[in-house]
Amino acid sequence: MTDRDRDAAGRARNARPRDALGRPLPRDAAGEERAPEGIVRAPDVALAEAQTLLDAGRPFHAHEVLEDAWKTAPDEERQLWRGLAQLAVGLTHAARGNDPGAATLLQRGAENVAPYAERRPHGVDVAGLTAWARRLAASPAEGRDPVRAAPTLRA
Repeated sequence: MTDRDRDAAGRARNARPRDALGRPLPRDAAGEERAPEGIVRAPDVALAEAQTLLDAGRPFHAHEVLEDAWKTAPDEERQLWRGLAQLAVGLTHAARGNDPGAATLLQRGAENVAPYAERRPHGVDVAGLTAWARRLAASPAEGRDPVRAAPTLRA
């Protein structure tokens, strides 16, 4: 049995390089720079970083930023951030050609962000994202090009 890659806290972490869609590459390959995990970012910073990654066709990496925000969000915003992370990973699945996984995660993400439509925390375009996610869930092949399919997080 081989030793597993571990982070400084001893948690299992895959240290293999990854491509733009988060797929593991051979250990000696040059991969995409990964978003650092476990970083506490202000909501505006997390949204800006995630948008930059989405616009660059890196939805898997945007998902990691949004997942960190979800894990550190106050209770009243957790479902919003969880939903945003699910939307990014749903786009990742669409770009990878996993249509059933994409549809499931996009629908789940839409359901999690929808209750925030009235409040629009941090300027998140909840109505726009919900509509985008439902459209893409109905036709995941439209997400094969993640740059063209990238949503706008804030209006």
